[in-house]
Amino acid sequence: MMSKKIVDAHIHLDMYKPDERFGILRDMEANDVDALIAVSNHLASAQETIRLAHADNRVKPAFGFHPEQPLPTDEEVGDLLAMIERDSDRVVAVGEVGLPYYLRREGEMTSREREAYVHVLEAFIRNAAELNKPVALHAIYDDAPEVIDLLEKHSLSKAHFHWFKGDSKTMQRMMRNGYFISVTPDILYEAETRELVRQFPLDKIMVETDGPWPFEGPFKGKMTHPHMIHRSAREIAVLKGIPDEDVYHRLYDNTIHFYGI
Repeated sequence: MMSKKIVDAHIHLDMYKPDERFGILRDMEANDVDALIAVSNHLASAQETIRLAHADNRVKPAFGFHPEQPLPTDEEVGDLLAMIERDSDRVVAVGEVGLPYYLRREGEMTSREREAYVHVLEAFIRNAAELNKPVALHAIYDDAPEVIDLLEKHSLSKAHFHWFKGDSKTMQRMMRNGYFISVTPDILYEAETRELVRQFPLDKIMVETDGPWPFEGPFKGKMTHPHMIHRSAREIAVLKGIPDEDVYHRLYDNTIHFYGI
């Protein structure tokens, strides 16, 4: 019988309502979901995520500061870095971290302010390199090359660009460096994601929901749930012209080995 086990490679589990979270965890086995890589947005998010991980060992926590929000204080960054070190035996990655593409595009941001975000990101990348942890990245379009510069500067090769969007030149550089990407359920309807999957090697692809972020197409109006990943996996198989079973096996192994779970 074909194994259809999946891992959600990027989900904000702490952001779901308690009853929604309960349902997701309750139904994981029935939906062939083995584990959730639960990223955090800030210090309070990381504290809630580690609580969830202690309550259910299928929740694999990552600590970081999501860049699409006002800058953290130095104290908050210090507390997050200390948490990563203190819980390093349980924390599977540093993340979500990156640069504020949407925040920068939507409003006024001075070069000095953006440089502060780069400084915060570099602190997390340095921490990940020192602890030999993977890093889960929010780095898209013209921010991605600068993030790659930082990864190369600190010799950090275990990089996961979640829900990546960017040009072919950046994509080629990511492939050469052996970085991973993950795709969301928007692969069912988003041309940019479909083309990315056609070009990127299967052995460097993972699947995610980025839940509770909502989706369109066949998922419009529905709560984002890890079971949606099954649709993504089957669509990857179609786009790659590879049997479903081979795609499921590769996606699962990619995630398990990348995150060491």
